[in-house]
Amino acid sequence: MSDLPRRAVTRSAKLASLPIGFAGRTALGVGKRTFGKPAEAVAMEIQTRTAEQLFKVLGELKGGAMKLGQMLSIFEAALPPEIAGPYRATLTKLQEAAPPLPASTVHKVLEEFLGEDWRDYFESFDDRPAAAASIGQVHRAVWHDGRAVAVKVQYPGAGKALISDFNQLARLGRLFGVLMPGLDVKSMLAELKERVVEELDYTIEAESQTRFREAYLDDPDFYIPEVIAQSGNILITEWMDGTLLSKIISDGDQDTRDHAALLYCRFLLSGPKRSGMLHGDPHPGNFRLLEDGRLGVLDFGAVDRIPGGFQKRLGLLLRIGTMAGIDEIEEALRREDFIREGVEVDAESLQAFLAPVTEPFVTDTFKFSREWLRDMAVQVTDLRPSNVVRQLNLPPDYVIIHRVLSAGTGVLCQLECEIPARAESLKWVPGFADDEDGELVTG
Repeated sequence: MSDLPRRAVTRSAKLASLPIGFAGRTALGVGKRTFGKPAEAVAMEIQTRTAEQLFKVLGELKGGAMKLGQMLSIFEAALPPEIAGPYRATLTKLQEAAPPLPASTVHKVLEEFLGEDWRDYFESFDDRPAAAASIGQVHRAVWHDGRAVAVKVQYPGAGKALISDFNQLARLGRLFGVLMPGLDVKSMLAELKERVVEELDYTIEAESQTRFREAYLDDPDFYIPEVIAQSGNILITEWMDGTLLSKIISDGDQDTRDHAALLYCRFLLSGPKRSGMLHGDPHPGNFRLLEDGRLGVLDFGAVDRIPGGFQKRLGLLLRIGTMAGIDEIEEALRREDFIREGVEVDAESLQAFLAPVTEPFVTDTFKFSREWLRDMAVQVTDLRPSNVVRQLNLPPDYVIIHRVLSAGTGVLCQLECEIPARAESLKWVPGFADDEDGELVTG
């Protein structure tokens, strides 16, 4: 289809331009050092130019490259606004400008997976897509029993393009390592590819949505639409109306924003404990505030299965970060491989970086705001090699968790809300609370 540049030669050429450009910049840097320019200044210039080219190429591609670009928030967070800003704008433009599949193509996909008599399943089917994303689009229809349904149709060729891109990108580990020297890029890319492959499989998405629905069935705070049918690249679920979270961000009054934010935070934190899974795409478009005050949740293509033992490790890590001294924090980060073996970090810099990160979980209530988020960004938008953020690793187990926490925090700041995030963590995150004796839980 037109918005997925699937020609292998074109895609490969774009991706291949990345390491070539990096090699040229490195050679240029060696020359500048020879003529006396400070090594740190040269390194920063190389990193800046590498970042500019990296995000420019990723932003021009749909499929796996764009998906990777969307997921690499850890890189984006470490970049100055003048680099990250245009990159985000490019992704937004691509997302919004994605041309819909022609009705004839949609009908062919429906026929392939539902049969030639696919229309018999529906009382009506709207050929105009109600929503579009990077790998598929959604149509509104009426099921044969009269229920309004959402019909999710995967773009033909999307899977092949995604996998091809990730196979190419997996060979660019050295380039990503320029931006974050402490990062185990190979393992992180492998984890991302595994998640994307799962996202392509609507069978897995149907199972995940059903599991979430069962975990939150008859809940007073949340509603998960029922899965009606699934076949191949088609997924049919209940249609859900409601006010988009993005609409509340732009137009909601303070009480509504606080209410929606509390439920949003509660859902993200409670998912692992209640369902054993973490919703992996906390974009505002996947959440609706229903007329009865509940929060409706959509899109379960990207989820992470989190066993109880890992939940407790995560909670303890968060707890140590809010309460313990810097030596204990560093020890915990090394134990979980956030600081790789052989990498040295400055304790004072690490403590200065972590302090604002843990703020929401220290006080009884916390005011999330764009201003606070901007102050947070100052801690990481520094390309100098000495910046402690650039020495940290993101272990594969934490890839999707980092993405959810980062994106979720961003949404809460957009809502300009004040909520008891600490109380929600104490209730829903195993290992974060004190034990009966008031000591840190250590096992």
